[in-house]
Amino acid sequence: MQEKSTDQIHVSIVVPLFNESESLPELDAWIQQVAINNNLNYEVVYVDDGSKDGSWNVIEELALKNSAVRGIKFQRNYGKSAALQKGFEAVNGSVVITMDADLQDSPEEIPELYRMIVEDDFDVVSGWKQKRYDPISKTLPTKIYNWAARRLTGIYLHDFNCGLKAYKKEVVKSIEIYGDMHRYIPPLAKYAGFNKIGEKVVQHQSRKYGVSKFGLNRFVNGPLDLLSVVFMGKFGKKPMHFFGAIGLLMFVIGFGFSFYIGIDKLFFDRSAKLIADRTEFYIALAAMVMGVQFFLAGFLAELIGRNSSQRNVYLVEKTVGTK
Repeated sequence: MQEKSTDQIHVSIVVPLFNESESLPELDAWIQQVAINNNLNYEVVYVDDGSKDGSWNVIEELALKNSAVRGIKFQRNYGKSAALQKGFEAVNGSVVITMDADLQDSPEEIPELYRMIVEDDFDVVSGWKQKRYDPISKTLPTKIYNWAARRLTGIYLHDFNCGLKAYKKEVVKSIEIYGDMHRYIPPLAKYAGFNKIGEKVVQHQSRKYGVSKFGLNRFVNGPLDLLSVVFMGKFGKKPMHFFGAIGLLMFVIGFGFSFYIGIDKLFFDRSAKLIADRTEFYIALAAMVMGVQFFLAGFLAELIGRNSSQRNVYLVEKTVGTK
């Protein structure tokens, strides 16, 4: 079996998966046929996120038959973001395409996604499943989530959560994703300085094998991660600008109330009423205490950020295929 030269790889396809043994042979054959038909030199990096159904055995068999197939197996289930991160670290192609392993993403989209990155010079191209084959319990929350993501990030994509996306290699090597951040790779790319973000309508197919691996927790984790991405993108390198500004505002409000109470008591209010009996006194006290706390939070965040270099560690159990 002849090994592929990494210098000649046009496109790297990263496929995160969890218990998808039934769909893998069909998906791999489909990808291979599309690559041959379009004269694309490619590699597929399958990242097995701790599957228990024999998915890794299928990947090993595929790697024996095809030198373009590579595999990474996690020791346990870490989640889709971890799988993508590890796949991004392993890719060699100048263009990186991500897709799900459940056959809901069509490999027929690969050539056009590749062209949009190479010829149209997009940094990121996100798929848009304009016609979806999902129940309303999934499509309605997705619409609300996409609306909120557009408003908060300033990136006007219709479908942030589509697994079918294409990137320049420099993009995936410049970002780090963890938790459930796979939904927000376009904003992460934007905050890393890659601003040419496009969109392509892609075909969505109904699930052929198995069941969805995402539960109701995505409705909680998704919005929280969105806030994290926006905050880290805007203030990750300068947390004092956020916490310090709020702290300063709160302290000024508290000091203003204190000044007002003092002047009023000295020159206008000659009654025997104590300052501590006035509502404004407690507003001033609370505002100044909160202001100091916010300021200290910003200061500590600056210290932690400047001294922290620890990255997420995902334990890889096995790998297969050439590099």
